[in-house]
Amino acid sequence: MRYPDAPRLDLVEQLSGLRVADPYRWLEDAEDPRTQAWAAAQDELAAGLLAGLPGRPAFAARLDQLVRSGAVGVPVWRAGRAFSTRRDPGQEHAVLRVTEPDGSVRVLVDPMALDPAGTTTLDAWSPSWEGDRLAYQLSVGGDEESQLYVLDVATGEVLEGPIDRCRYSPVAWLPGGEELFHVRRLAPDLVPAGEEQFHRRVWRHRVGTDPDTDVLVHGEGADPATYFGARTSADGRWLVVSASVGTAPRDDVWLADLAGDGVLRELQVGVDAQLSAWVARDGRLWLHTDRDAPRGRLAVTDPADPATWVPAAWRDVVPQQADGVLSDVALVDGPDGGLGVLAVHAVDATDRLSLWAGDGSGRLAEVTALRPGSVSAVSAPPEGGTSAWVGFTDHATPPSVLRWDAADPAALASYEQAPVAGEVPDVRVVETHATSPDGTPVHLFVLSSAGTPDTPRPTVLYGYGGFNVPLTPAYSAQALAWVAAGGVWVVANLRGGSEHGEEWHRAGMRERKQNVFDDFAAAAEHLVADGWTTPPRLAVMGGSNGGLLVGALTTQRPDLVAAVVCSAPLLDMVRYELFGLGRTWNDEYGTAADPEQLRWLLGYSPYHRVVEGTAYPAVLFTTFESDTRVDPLHARKLAAALQHATTAEAPIVLRRELAVGHGARAVSRTVGLAADQLAFLAAHTGLEPSRG
Repeated sequence: MRYPDAPRLDLVEQLSGLRVADPYRWLEDAEDPRTQAWAAAQDELAAGLLAGLPGRPAFAARLDQLVRSGAVGVPVWRAGRAFSTRRDPGQEHAVLRVTEPDGSVRVLVDPMALDPAGTTTLDAWSPSWEGDRLAYQLSVGGDEESQLYVLDVATGEVLEGPIDRCRYSPVAWLPGGEELFHVRRLAPDLVPAGEEQFHRRVWRHRVGTDPDTDVLVHGEGADPATYFGARTSADGRWLVVSASVGTAPRDDVWLADLAGDGVLRELQVGVDAQLSAWVARDGRLWLHTDRDAPRGRLAVTDPADPATWVPAAWRDVVPQQADGVLSDVALVDGPDGGLGVLAVHAVDATDRLSLWAGDGSGRLAEVTALRPGSVSAVSAPPEGGTSAWVGFTDHATPPSVLRWDAADPAALASYEQAPVAGEVPDVRVVETHATSPDGTPVHLFVLSSAGTPDTPRPTVLYGYGGFNVPLTPAYSAQALAWVAAGGVWVVANLRGGSEHGEEWHRAGMRERKQNVFDDFAAAAEHLVADGWTTPPRLAVMGGSNGGLLVGALTTQRPDLVAAVVCSAPLLDMVRYELFGLGRTWNDEYGTAADPEQLRWLLGYSPYHRVVEGTAYPAVLFTTFESDTRVDPLHARKLAAALQHATTAEAPIVLRRELAVGHGARAVSRTVGLAADQLAFLAAHTGLEPSRG
């Protein structure tokens, strides 16, 4: 192919005694006329190539049905009202609804009604304890710059908003619905240039008043990259504030008695452990933590007695399990009338549900009706009750909701099923394990059509491997469309995720990040050795941190795969902290400011591992120009480097998308992107979807 011209700079910097070349530094500046001209030429190249892919119409048709399958969210209960989201086939975005005690349903927030162009997204929402007011956050164009609003649930009237600078802001209501705690960044003129995305604070706000008069609660003097959380008890007495610097897997937590002096006192500060704390209806302080329990445990103590805040005084209600990672809990009334805990544990990336006695006396029941899959959340009314609601999905089931009842604790009933727009293929799931070079077993979900012959097939290997994020079974329109076309889709549970607890996460971060890439390569080799595929029929796909994953595989093992989809990726690991939210991730990756950590980063940074004269696989970069998390410059720089270096005929293509960001998007945009990605992979692995 003839690629757009991209001049190479003779730019070599001395960093901590190392010579670091950066020939495409000029592509970092999106406003540079050279960058704009180069990007426009890449757009033309990508549009022509993708439009001509023979499999695209078939994939688009199949995806249009599968992506447009609905989704329903787990209800949040407040005073008899249930708040939940739902998207039906044909809708671009989910709507937020309220179900009244009499069963009537009303839509409270519809992003498409607010913006028919489909560029407005609902980022977060929180009803008041009485269920009569709702705080919700909207952003436009994919920028994730959430603006906070408050509406009256009965009338739908917007009482307040927008309040800006509320990105990643939790909301904690006080009883009565007149006041709330929230997180808001300082005004841009109060922070150093370039740090406008940082410097958060916790504020106490009275609805209807000028937010600039809010009372500062916490955060002065904190690290600029700190994220805060806030939770209140239903009676309004207790406030819990948490803090973590960037994405570091550790929390500082404070507790205040608002009926007393209101002073935040240390519950856990300076400890290398995660802790989520809240005061429940029984008056006890509940603690979900990995402190002294890397797979998680649930404990209780007395919020009114600081002497019991030390870990030695905590009493386990759900102790750490040998084979399961505790991910979520809900407090319910058990079958004997006493307080119970419905707990979710992941075992080898598949969730289990069980009931535990609230007094710590042990497990009461296994919910055997839960089929293999993932529990997105468990929810119960804060005032108590014998029922709970369970969000569920698996490889062939869109997000739906099940109902649990203490009368039959082993059973589950359907509460709300997501509608399916088209036929979901009959999926066969095989679980297997690859072996990483250091001997670590790596779990794989292998998806194929029930009628697919056991011969090498075009295969997509998908992974993430970072930030404590697990890849558990989930409905994926892309995976189903690929399987329906006769291909094999594989999900790898790599180190860096949370599939086996915090130790598994830390085995794939910082100086151990190469473990993740080794796991992924081992998964690919395992699929070949077991006869699922061959290197000319194998593709890899990943986004964000998963984009780094497939970028590393591309530059470390270009011989192993035929095609790559690298979406919204991190790729220049020497300069990643300088852009977007990069500096909040240095606990995960390391910082180039430290000489030793710079060596870690250079050891795998895909942009710095490109070797001229190498035959690289076909690569499709997909970027989103409004992405405020991962700057598109990463893909621009590696695309230029690979286009210059490769000796193969396989194309290196950059697909850009405007007015969309890193997170949620309209359904129609999802279909277009997914069709391009799958058609590209099919063209370079030999899959013919029209015959599938």
